[in-house]
Amino acid sequence: MKILIVDDSKVESTVLATYVRHIGGAPVCAHDGASALELFSSEAPDMVLLDVVLPDISGHEVARRIRALEQGGNWTPIIFVTSKIRDEDVEQAIGAGGDDYIYKPVSQVLLTAKIRAMHRIVQMRSSLVVLARKLDTANQELLRLSSSDGLTGLPNRRFFDETIEREWRRCLRGAKEMALVMCDVDHFKPYNDAYGHLAGDVCLRKVAGALRQALDRGGDAVARYGGEEFVFILPETTVGGALIVAERARHAVMALGMPHAESSYGVVTFSLGVATMVPDAGTDSSLLIQAADRALYQAKAAGRNCVFRLHPADNPT
Repeated sequence: MKILIVDDSKVESTVLATYVRHIGGAPVCAHDGASALELFSSEAPDMVLLDVVLPDISGHEVARRIRALEQGGNWTPIIFVTSKIRDEDVEQAIGAGGDDYIYKPVSQVLLTAKIRAMHRIVQMRSSLVVLARKLDTANQELLRLSSSDGLTGLPNRRFFDETIEREWRRCLRGAKEMALVMCDVDHFKPYNDAYGHLAGDVCLRKVAGALRQALDRGGDAVARYGGEEFVFILPETTVGGALIVAERARHAVMALGMPHAESSYGVVTFSLGVATMVPDAGTDSSLLIQAADRALYQAKAAGRNCVFRLHPADNPT
């Protein structure tokens, strides 16, 4: 344990250093405030024994600057060691950032007890910090799992609901166009009936993988909407950009080449509906969802394995 001793008296600092060595510590000595702050930064001590009266700046100011230097939740115990014995002196020292207070002349027994007590607090605090980090990691994993679809690994409907509202508000603030692409595996029920539900699960996982590859911007997202239906959220995207993503996804699914005897195309295909809208104060995201859903219905009515764009004039109001 490295302990920074700050005292303008070389005699006092030598005595304190002897006490520190007696309990297995490594003393580092400074005789003024400026040197103390330099050593604190370079040596990173585990504890500070600090006199109040120093030749350049006060021990109180040293304590305040030490607290300002600490970052990332770090904490170094500061024990004031001084001849000032008034209650007001103690109050001022603790207010400046001190953690304990010892009067001079210093008793070796008392100082040893104080150092060991502070060391135990440091160890307990370190254990709590580690536990808090583990808990935070566990909470992050729980949040990820609660927002993920167990079958495909894509974000789930909950993620979609939260994300579209957030992105809708963001596009509203910036008066930016927002696109939504609703997608559906063509003839999925006949596929399940012909090949079995396990094959259907495999199909959905492969489709999900293909859809991930269709995205090339960090702000875009694809989620499983429900059953064999998926959805792309494309913030700040024009209809042209949305059509590019939709066609890329359609080709990616067809390129999987999964046989589908019940489809006229002979392989698993994908239908997609594209809708875009610039949010305004009198609308909400449900209008965009309805528009994309209608576009998807039109894509299926047009023969499936295609992308249909709903024109703005056709948007439901």
